[in-house]
Formats: sequence, structure tokens, C-alpha cells
Amino acid sequence: MIEAPPALDDPPPLGLTADEVAARVAAGQTNHVDEHTSRTVKEIVRANVVTRFNAIPAVMAVAVLTTGQFADALFAVVLVVNAIIGIGQEVRAKRTLDRLAFLNAPTAAVVRDGAETDLVLGDIVLGDLVVLRAGDQVPADGRVAHSSGLEVNESALTGESDPVEKHEGDSVLSGTIVVAGRGRFQATAVGADAYARKLAAEVKVFKRTKSEIERSIDFLLRVITWAIVCVTPLLLWSQFRTAGDGGWREAVTGTVAALVGMVPEGLVLLTSLAFLLAALALTKRQVLVQELPAVEGLARVDVVCLDKTGTLTAGDIVFDALHLVQPDVIDEQTVAEALGALADAPDPNASLGAIGERFLPVDGWDRDGDVPFSSSRKWSAASFGPRGSWYLGAPEVLIADDDPLRERVAELAATGRRVLLVQHVDGPLQGEVLPVERTSATLCTLAEQVRPDAAETLRYFADQGVDIKVISGYNPTTVGAIATEVGLDAGTPVDARTRPRSWPRPWPAPPCSAG
Repeated sequence: MIEAPPALDDPPPLGLTADEVAARVAAGQTNHVDEHTSRTVKEIVRANVVTRFNAIPAVMAVAVLTTGQFADALFAVVLVVNAIIGIGQEVRAKRTLDRLAFLNAPTAAVVRDGAETDLVLGDIVLGDLVVLRAGDQVPADGRVAHSSGLEVNESALTGESDPVEKHEGDSVLSGTIVVAGRGRFQATAVGADAYARKLAAEVKVFKRTKSEIERSIDFLLRVITWAIVCVTPLLLWSQFRTAGDGGWREAVTGTVAALVGMVPEGLVLLTSLAFLLAALALTKRQVLVQELPAVEGLARVDVVCLDKTGTLTAGDIVFDALHLVQPDVIDEQTVAEALGALADAPDPNASLGAIGERFLPVDGWDRDGDVPFSSSRKWSAASFGPRGSWYLGAPEVLIADDDPLRERVAELAATGRRVLLVQHVDGPLQGEVLPVERTSATLCTLAEQVRPDAAETLRYFADQGVDIKVISGYNPTTVGAIATEVGLDAGTPVDARTRPRSWPRPWPAPPCSAG
């Protein structure tokens, strides 16, 4: 069970003052936590130096150096070069990741001295009044001070995908996502004390996965190590018997010379060089390789599962077109003005933002009430005095099952568009209850820009014999249409909600699934 964050005094409506913030920063009560994008330099050096392969020639080199015959220890150069190759590649990748993390550091809005200010998440302090909007990730633990249809997805912490409504006094936890509404909360646990950070600290373990080549070489080295242990006493005995004026020094160097031939130094070095050349080739294709053996793992991939948004599509939603339902009842001009007024919301979501870029608000549409979008309702609404109330949402929720308009919705969804329905009601809103009598005004389609390199990438995977599985939370028909557009044979899209909770294993994975 998730524990609620501790309560503080009631948050001031104007937020913390500059003096209060300074006091908390001095006390270390900030949201900053040292997080590593990868292993530290010390860990990278240790992982590439302390290896079985390095240990064998290192012991031999030390034995030779004790004799003073420094030229005879040049074979140790191989282990130095091998370590430099691994360390150099990982440190280079680490620096790239660190720069990316700095450039893409997320921010949050907080209220201080009565004004909203955007801050890096690490600059939030204990007691800050943090603003939450749809799409935001909760940056710290706290208690809700104000809520307007606020809904949070806590699946990252609880596994439950259903959004949770948050009211004043309810707790919110870091790592959760605001999916609807807006609000403010007072941070009551920040930094390492936040629930998500504690959870991450308990499960965050770095485990390096060895490649098949690495495992094979490691097995060979284990066998050679035991062989060396068995052979060394015999070689020393033989060398001491035949040693000339050089005495023990000649015996030691002779023994090492015989043992060095048993160690496959060239094999290990050539393997590292092959990995390095492959990593450099991937770098030219804008691929960041953190560990050299990863290139072998990439070569063994035969199935790739990917999402739609950000992979097949660029992720940006743009307005596509209006499809008037009853143009003789509600004309296009009225619909355009209504959409501009709906998009002129205090905190628009992605769909309203795309509509707002196409339709600007006009005078005469004064909002006197609204119902924020809810993922459970799948619609939002606003009232504009004598112009009545306007509803915007998913057609499958706003129209009846036997409504012939559903056929038109299915046709548009099959083209890969996101379809929204606009309805009108004379009179004020009825809270979160849908009025019985509603007039469908228009279907509004939104489109996502297909990534220009998506089709070429999928063709490459197909040529390499790699199967592609698309898993998305969008309408299966829409996902299938986009997949087909980029050249993927989507087959019959599958809605995962229609599948039983326990599938037989193994099951034939569908080419394209959603839900």
C-alpha cells in the first residue's frame, strides 16, 4: 500500500516567498537528486580493467618486471589497448547522455510571491505550490491544494491504468502523470524523500548483459587459466634446471614466454576492434552505443516492438478537416467560432491545442462555465451564455450505438485520422452529465505527421528479416491505417481489450495491436 505524504501547514495562496525559498535551499530541502544517466567513470574504468583476460597477462607482466627485463613485458600493451578501447567508447557515450539530459531537463511551474515561475525540477523546494496541467508529470510528493477536474494516472507506481480523480486534500505522488484537468499541490516530500525516488533507489541495479561472443571467450579463458595453473610449476621446474648464468631471472622470463603463447591476446583484441568499428559505423547513423558488445546483441534482434507516437509519427497533432453533420442547422462559420472558443481554454490539452492553431477565438464568445476533459468521460464542454453549451469528445461516447453517424466515423478513422465530435445544446451545462438532447454539429479530424524516415526504416528491418509489432493505446483501426501508410503489413488490427487476461503461451503475436 502506498503511504500518503506527510502534511504541512496550509499552503499560502501566493506560494513561498524568496526568503522562505532561500531558507529551504540552505537546509537542503530541494528536489535535486544526483542521478546518473549511466555508470560513473570510476565504474566504467573498473569494469574494463578488472577482467579475467586482463588479470592473466597482468600477473605475467608483473613477474617479468621483477626480473628487470622490461622489454620482455611489452606483451602487456595488448591489455592496455583493449582496456582503452572499452573505456573510451563508454566514457564518450556517457558524456553524450549527460549533455542530452542537461538539454532536455524537464521543468515545472510553481507559484512564488504570487507569480507562476517555470523551474527545473531540481529547483523545487519543500512547501512549494506546484501547478499541474494535463500532460505534466508530478515532480514531487504532495497534497492537492486546488483541483479543477484533476485526474492522475498512477500506473507507473500501482500498475492500475485507470485515472484517479484528485480533490483538495488528496495526495499526489511523484512519477505519476496528469491526464486531465488542472490544479495545484503543495510539495511535502522532495528529492530523495519522494516516493518514486525511494522506489527507484530500491530497484535500480545495473546489470551488464554479456554477448554470446563474450561468454564464449570468457569460457575459453577459464579453461586456459586452469591450464596455466597446472602447467606453470612444470615450466618453472624445467626452466630452473636449464637456467644458465641468468639464474632465477632467466627461468622466470622463460616460463612467462612459454605461457604467453597460451593466452589468445590477438583474439580478444580483434574482438574489441571489431566491436569498436561496428560502434563507429552505428554512430554515423545517429545511434549511441553505450557498451561495445551491444552491437552483437543488436545483430541478433529478430522482433522489434514499437509504439506509434514518436516512432511512426512525429507526435505532433495538427488539424486536418471539418466534416459538417447538419450544415443547414449549424453552418461552418458557427462551428469555426465555437471551436476557437473551446480551444481558448485555460489549460488546453493536445487536441484543443491543435484546434486552437487553426481556429482563433472571436469576440462575443464569453465562457461562463466549463467541464474539463476527463479520460473516463472522454469529452469536455464549455458554455458561452446565449450561444449555449458546446461539447467536444470521442464520437463513440457522444452518439448512440445505432446512430448512422458511426459509419462516417469508422470511415474517417480508417484513414488514420483521430476523430472528434462537436455537439451543441441550447442552455447551460448540466455539470458532468450529458444532456439527452444534443445536436451533432461536425466531425473534426486531427492528423499526426508521419515521420519522413519511418517507411525507409521499416523497409530496412524487413530486408534484414526483422518482424515489427506495433503496440499502441490509440484506436486499432487508426493505428492500422498509419502502419499501412508507412508500408507495414498490419493485417487485422487487434484491440487488446477484447483479449482474455491470460493468453495461452506461446501465442501468435498479431502484426499490429492496440489497446
